[in-house]
Amino acid sequence: MTGAVRTIPISRVRRPIDWRGIRDRLATLWRRSLRFRTIVITVALTAATILVTCVAMALVIQNELFTARKDQVLLEAQRATAAAQATLDAAVDSTDPAAAQTLMNGIATRLSQQSSSDLIALYRIGPASPLAPQPFISPAFDSGIVTDALRTQVQSNPDLQWWQSVALPSDTGREVPGILVGHQLRFPAQDGVDYYELYMGYDLSSASQTLAFVQVLLWVVGLVLVVLIGAIAWVVLRSVTTPIADAAETSAKLAAGDLGVRLPVRGEDELATLNRSFNAMADSIESQIKELADLSLVQQRFVSDVSHELRTPLTTIRLAADMINDQRAEFEPTTARAAELLHAQVQRFEVLLTDLLEISRYDAGSVQLELEPTSMAHLAEDVIASMEQLAHQHGSDVRLVAPGGYTPIDMDGRRVRRIVRNLLGNAIEHGEGRPIVVSVDSDRDAVALSVRDFGLGMRADDVERVFDRFWRADPSRVRTIGGTGLGLSIALGDARLHGGTLSVWSELGHGSNFLLTLPRDGRPLGGSPLPLVPDDEQGGALEALGLTQPISLGRTGRTPS
Repeated sequence: MTGAVRTIPISRVRRPIDWRGIRDRLATLWRRSLRFRTIVITVALTAATILVTCVAMALVIQNELFTARKDQVLLEAQRATAAAQATLDAAVDSTDPAAAQTLMNGIATRLSQQSSSDLIALYRIGPASPLAPQPFISPAFDSGIVTDALRTQVQSNPDLQWWQSVALPSDTGREVPGILVGHQLRFPAQDGVDYYELYMGYDLSSASQTLAFVQVLLWVVGLVLVVLIGAIAWVVLRSVTTPIADAAETSAKLAAGDLGVRLPVRGEDELATLNRSFNAMADSIESQIKELADLSLVQQRFVSDVSHELRTPLTTIRLAADMINDQRAEFEPTTARAAELLHAQVQRFEVLLTDLLEISRYDAGSVQLELEPTSMAHLAEDVIASMEQLAHQHGSDVRLVAPGGYTPIDMDGRRVRRIVRNLLGNAIEHGEGRPIVVSVDSDRDAVALSVRDFGLGMRADDVERVFDRFWRADPSRVRTIGGTGLGLSIALGDARLHGGTLSVWSELGHGSNFLLTLPRDGRPLGGSPLPLVPDDEQGGALEALGLTQPISLGRTGRTPS
């Protein structure tokens, strides 16, 4: 037996509504669109106002319709009752029960003719004479609608008219609103007067239909008003917010570097004045930026030209200083010391000149990366090994902690090595002879290296300026390694060239931590595999070792990450 395969048309497959996506889009539109936010607020306030107005008008109209219909019914019932009572008063007293019953039926017919009610009932009050007519109840009258409270009032007050709101049965079987009016009638009898309760029921369904029509009309008019006011608000806001949106877009282009954008000026109103002021501001900014750019270009060229021009005489001076320094043993002590100082300062001047040339290349935007697969962990090992002697001279022990970072990634090895050497050199100089920890780790998107020292640290204001050119946290402190003040600025530029980041954490008395993060294979850089704020427990354990428990330089297992 083979089964039948049923194919469901694609058009019949109903996809669930993404309410969360709709809510997020509306929330985004609410935050970003002034026009949408204003229209929603206007429509909401208008709808609330119209709702309150419609409800109030419906209640007033309902009350007025009921009052008018009630007054009409009471007046009509009073006239009919007065006419019936006049007929009874003019009737000749008879001893014939049939004649009395005929009179009663005639009174009921007269009441029906002189009023708009077909619901009539006449009940005897108390004991009556044998000749008194029987009570009259019209076929459509339901005796259950007459309450005991109403009967008590009618029986106890013969000269007053009483009424009560009731629910009357209709031909469709449903109940409709109505009014039941009660009176007393005096019926002449042979031995006195017989009293009867007269009840007349009036249907108010016509008033209810009128009220329903008025309410529907009010709601339709209110809805139309909300739509019209929303449309008017949209048109008015569009005429106002469109120039604002154009100004915002033009401002964004100007902020992005497009200095030639301007706003169109139409008319003489406030928006035209705003556009003219904006264009004047843009012209001023463009002229100032061009002036600053020309000045910066002149400065860059000056630095570059001076640096190049100084190359030749500096080379000559360095050769002469090297030759003099090599023969300082033959000089007097004062002259030998002068030769040493000359040799050291010439070397420092040559480093400064090299850094200035590098800075000028960054400013000119002419730096090119030479990418090659390089392991960050192995690069860090090489830099630490090359600076091991310098670290021992300052009494600092360096440890490499590398759980990851062995897999090669594309980087400019020379520039990254310069970054690591600069960070490690600063840690050695400012580490106060305490241990230094170099950490390397990686994840799927990035590789990171951090250099942690436990020296004096920096204030928050110093941390914000640590990458500025020629800036020093403590100007009175003498450099022991011979830096130029441009190392961290160049390191930050090298990190940005790779699409990475170079950040710093530091606290007074707790040392500093520099974190270098580079993206892997050109991926967008998100977080960092290493934390910027170091672990206090680990830092406390390392700091507790002090200078009496040296940390030997070693390598962790090379498990690729």
